Amino acid sequence: MTTNTLPASATRYESFLDSKAQFSGADGFNPIWIPDFLYDVQQFVADWNIRMGRSADFLDCGFGKTLIELVWAENVVRFTNRAVLILTPLAVAKQMATEGERFGLEVLRSSGGHPITPGVYVTNYEKLHLFDPVDFAGCVCDESSAIKAMNGVRRAQVTEFLRTMRYRLLATATAAPNDYIELGTTSEALGVMGQVDMLNRFFKNDNNTSDTKMIRRRAPSHGGPISAGWRFKGHAEVPFWRFVCVFARAGRKPSDLGDFSDKLFQLPPLIEREHIVEARTLAPGMLFPFPASNRREELDESRRTIKERCEKAAALVRDTAEPFLIWCNLNPEGDLLAELIPDALQIAGSDSDEAKEEKWDAFLSGQARGVVTKHKIGGWGLNLQHCRHVVEFVSHSWEAHYQGVRRCWRLGQTKPVINDLIATEGQKGIKNNLQRKARNADRMFDALVKYMQEAVRIEGGYKTTEEAQLPAWLASSTKP
Repeated sequence: MTTNTLPASATRYESFLDSKAQFSGADGFNPIWIPDFLYDVQQFVADWNIRMGRSADFLDCGFGKTLIELVWAENVVRFTNRAVLILTPLAVAKQMATEGERFGLEVLRSSGGHPITPGVYVTNYEKLHLFDPVDFAGCVCDESSAIKAMNGVRRAQVTEFLRTMRYRLLATATAAPNDYIELGTTSEALGVMGQVDMLNRFFKNDNNTSDTKMIRRRAPSHGGPISAGWRFKGHAEVPFWRFVCVFARAGRKPSDLGDFSDKLFQLPPLIEREHIVEARTLAPGMLFPFPASNRREELDESRRTIKERCEKAAALVRDTAEPFLIWCNLNPEGDLLAELIPDALQIAGSDSDEAKEEKWDAFLSGQARGVVTKHKIGGWGLNLQHCRHVVEFVSHSWEAHYQGVRRCWRLGQTKPVINDLIATEGQKGIKNNLQRKARNADRMFDALVKYMQEAVRIEGGYKTTEEAQLPAWLASSTKP
């Protein structure tokens, strides 16, 4: 009796083809537990995430991503009888554990080391290097826009940590706040397609290269060429959005995801107010205030007008007797605001992690009426619905602006939220850039929602149940 066996060269060739195949769909399992405390749209997303195994949720702030992440993690724990790690921004780990406890889920906070028992563990991104990926069956990246930078250290660290992990979930409201190509970092972290492969497939740059450094370019408003950087190839935009829909679900309201009611997710009004502060000292050699034309001039404008802008911010919140949140960009701004507003609690970068958490707790409990801090310290993940007044100084980061406002203007907020944006005449260019990024973000969500239900896969390769056929040139070389 003879058996048909492929020669070693054929086996290697089949392995080569497998290595070229893209992510082609579900790699998860049937849900073990979908709790009733989730809204129907949250149950839908959680179910899809569990069946996919590796996926991303681009859901707006207040959508309940925390509960979806916890349910996903608990299902992976029960299915594998192993530990799952949840990564969060600074100061959010405690909130995650508290949220889990409120719904009867045990979430263990960890600062590093090996998990003692199977379960859900939560830590900050800053402590990821203290963990070993072999100890975990799955990982959740909460506020995963933290890894958006193509050349960022955190992106490389998180991607490497996830590389051999079968179960992965990324969640954020701002998936690509600066450019669509930032979705490549999510694609690579999930093991769907490498960022360079994604760029070469759907985008092109003026030099026709794969140089990701092209991404870090100056904006036209700052002297950069209008056509610099990456842009869609001809006829590639629709396939790109369909490709993203293979591994992601996105929505700003439940009806974006299907036949779900938006009634429970309706928010009170957002009142946006702009304040142009007059600079007391003009730039050297200037008789009149002019918008800054480059980054150096913008920074100079910010430093020259610290006092004027801080006095305006203090005047807006000092006599209201209501909770407030002020986002600043520079350390001297935070220091001066703390002096001008006696009942403001400053959370500075120099504070220890423990001190930061204590100050956030004081704000949440009402012991402190207001907080002054930077977006990178508390602008992501925190639920601050008890506050309805957000004051900020203008910056180029649309993501920071959006996330900063949505700490307060989110599901659970019952009162209108006021957002005061403070700028000078010289910072109008920054404000215009912020508005441009807002339009781009809206366009991205519109495109994702449009193609989401269709969920058409783009596959670079294909799977077959038939026996692999060697190319003629390879087959002839294996004959005796």
